[in-house]
Amino acid sequence: MKLFEYQAKEVFKEAGIPIPEGHLINELSQLDDAVRQVGLPCVLKSQVLQGGRGKAGLIQLVETLDEAKDKAEEIFNSAYHVKQILVERAVNIEKELYLSVTVDPVDSKALIIACEEGGIDIEALAVTSPEKIIKEPIDINLGIQGFNSRNIAYNLGLDTPYAKQVIPIVQKLYTVFRKYDAELVEINPLFITQEGHVVAGDGKLIIDDNASYRQTTYEKTSAYYDNEVEYEAALEGIPYIQFDGDISLMCAGAGLTTTVYDLIHYAGGTVANYLEFGGPNYRKAEKAMSLCLKNESKVILIVTFGTIARADVMAEGVVNAIAKLKPDRPIVACIRGTNEEKAVELLQEAGLECLFDTEEAVQRAVEIAQGGMVS
Repeated sequence: MKLFEYQAKEVFKEAGIPIPEGHLINELSQLDDAVRQVGLPCVLKSQVLQGGRGKAGLIQLVETLDEAKDKAEEIFNSAYHVKQILVERAVNIEKELYLSVTVDPVDSKALIIACEEGGIDIEALAVTSPEKIIKEPIDINLGIQGFNSRNIAYNLGLDTPYAKQVIPIVQKLYTVFRKYDAELVEINPLFITQEGHVVAGDGKLIIDDNASYRQTTYEKTSAYYDNEVEYEAALEGIPYIQFDGDISLMCAGAGLTTTVYDLIHYAGGTVANYLEFGGPNYRKAEKAMSLCLKNESKVILIVTFGTIARADVMAEGVVNAIAKLKPDRPIVACIRGTNEEKAVELLQEAGLECLFDTEEAVQRAVEIAQGGMVS
């Protein structure tokens, strides 16, 4: 679960990490009061869960109240469905740093990452200039030690007054990482101001969904999702991502779903949605199909390989879903695995052709989506 910037900064403030003064507004009528409280110049920061906000015009530095009103109205009326804006005091920036804590899955450790070039795409920098990235592994059983945070601060090349401010921020950021069962907690950029202060200019906090049973502070609402279908799928526990192509994917197994996604593109097709209903969701064919039918795809492609998740159970679910939902578009099915013979029998009785080769099923779906005949 990815939090909004203002929520991440609330967590930072509670942990003792310095942040600029800011006020959240939900409508234009609240802007005047927010600007008066933070002062001018100020920054209008749209609260959306996507990167590249600055490039998209969703972060605006304003010098006057009239300018603030014009820019806030533009942001609220943009195509990004902005519902909240963080009005934040502008900072006199001397330098920008990058600081984060994440998980190192290879070594089963936490990993602090820092860079003296903040405000940029750290993934791109890792490719072009990997030597600029500082990494400090942390044994989770021991927790962060004093030398870990000192290594980060002084390897950033900071003068002592700044290093003394960064050291406790590193420690507190790690505390946030552990307290909130985070996959990632990030400050990008971490500002060094002209006045000599170190302040979190932005905030990102992603909570591991597997810890949701104990991380109950933030309720999962539709605001955290790009559309209502993704939200509905999340409530059901079904992994779902919306795209804008022609072929709805309804596959069992994340690896298989990703592979089929790639095969569709190799075959010249486009994906309308990614949906994975394997594992604990393999009896949810009806719900999965109802989600697929809520987008504007031209065909639904069902590909499964059931072992523990039995092929006959998934096929029965598909057949029942068709009978109940009466889909308005063709369905291509390739259901393999345990009790496959029974699965084939069920699908044939429902009038579906049974395919046994994934690439053939993909090609069939692509042909239908591109206007080919439905067999």
